[in-house]
Amino acid sequence: MSSHRGPGVTDSHGFTLIELLIVLTIVGVLASVSMAIYRSARVRASETSAIATLHAINQAQFAFAQLCGNQRYAGTLASLGTPMPTTGQAFLSPDLAADPLMKAGYQFTMAGTAVSDAGLTCSGAPAVESYQVTADPAWPGMSGSRFFATNADRVVYEDADKTFAPDMPERGAPSHGVEMK
Repeated sequence: MSSHRGPGVTDSHGFTLIELLIVLTIVGVLASVSMAIYRSARVRASETSAIATLHAINQAQFAFAQLCGNQRYAGTLASLGTPMPTTGQAFLSPDLAADPLMKAGYQFTMAGTAVSDAGLTCSGAPAVESYQVTADPAWPGMSGSRFFATNADRVVYEDADKTFAPDMPERGAPSHGVEMK
């Protein structure tokens, strides 16, 4: 028996070019939507990490002032990460004890006013009267879209448009941005 078919009869195996193009278009649209969602989630995660880091620094500074600094603060993040001689425990996690600190796409910079009487802390590091910490996205729009800062008042501030770096006070509210609730 012959499997010969008559004219005009075709054997349809596979997909046509149009069908393949439609499938590829759908896959492309889904991929672009998922990338946008992924980027947005990544930015939110970096911003959440920056806020949590600022809270951790504030808690470490408060404990440092109470236990080691004679009501004064640590001048650097590295000194907050130095273990106390009496307990062997640091006030800040070792992964946060760098000056400046780069974490989760944000750069943290801490500064403070030196103590006038040149008092030292229990760890031997110089103390500061007050401090301020800024957190700026390393790649604005990619690693974060908001700027954050805190100071000796232990309040975290945010600004969507402008860094706090040049004008963040060591106490009190900054001239721009809003307090995070």
